[in-house]
Amino acid sequence: MKAAVYRSYGPPEVIKIEEVEKPVPNDHQVLIKIHASSINAADYRPRSGSPFLLRLLNNGILKPKNTRLGSDFSGRVEEIGARVKQFQPGDQVFGFTNGAFAEYGCSKESSIVIKPANISFEEAAAVPVAAITALQGLRNAGAIQAGYKVVIQGASGGVGIFAIQLAKYFGAEVTAVCSARNVEMSRSFGADYVVDYTKENFTQSGNRYDLIFAVNGYHSLPAYKRVLLPQGRYVCAGGSLSQIFEAMLLGPMMSRKDGRKMTSIGIAKINQDDLVFLARLLKDGKIVPVIDRCYPLTAIVEAFRYVEDTLPKGKVVINLENHR
Repeated sequence: MKAAVYRSYGPPEVIKIEEVEKPVPNDHQVLIKIHASSINAADYRPRSGSPFLLRLLNNGILKPKNTRLGSDFSGRVEEIGARVKQFQPGDQVFGFTNGAFAEYGCSKESSIVIKPANISFEEAAAVPVAAITALQGLRNAGAIQAGYKVVIQGASGGVGIFAIQLAKYFGAEVTAVCSARNVEMSRSFGADYVVDYTKENFTQSGNRYDLIFAVNGYHSLPAYKRVLLPQGRYVCAGGSLSQIFEAMLLGPMMSRKDGRKMTSIGIAKINQDDLVFLARLLKDGKIVPVIDRCYPLTAIVEAFRYVEDTLPKGKVVINLENHR
């Protein structure tokens, strides 16, 4: 089968389409014919090999050990392992697999769910990492409650768009922070207030919030903490690597001094319960995926360039059906 592979660190051009062995499911896995997958920061940051610390944490010092890319996918079950009970060949599913930019993939039974019939394969592939990051950031790390005043910073990206919709689902008052070109889109997804960050710094507005969810944060931790209400929470879910490390290292120390909490969520924790919850919201129309662009597998280098050089509205999807 054909798959996207990178055998050295570097820019998108290191990605090649190669013939690789078709995977075989074990007793607890399903084999999936992949229809679509989507690009996440967890795909391009390790591939770049920079900063060097990422190589030590993830994937080999001189060259990558895991040469496959992609985790989000949607597709059809082609074969099931001997102990798989929830799925049958022909089921339309979405979820997680290792190496999703490929014609086929194997996934644990616990890492997939049935795709709602009212969304396309492309839309389903845009959901897993982005929506689970938003869900776990708001609900688990942010302890969101109805009536909370919530800021979503980086509101127009893949995670941010889901975060607006989920925060509204949980009954919060949402302030979306984005650029001028995305103001109306943020409002269309339910944001009560929208701040154009090119004209206004919300950390200097005088307003106070119960929860700041920074998908693409760039202010200092003291600036965020200054606009939190007592017992408020700041959750870092992205941004520059220095911003992420600052939240991880300094956040716990800053949290000890008063009731306000500064934290980060790291990588989304894959679990079927959250996928089931999201599938229900998708079926009911409570959350809607947004796709900026779709590319065939043969144009995956161009797709990565677009994601890394621009600020896409929503997700960028690789359509495997266009490749066949």
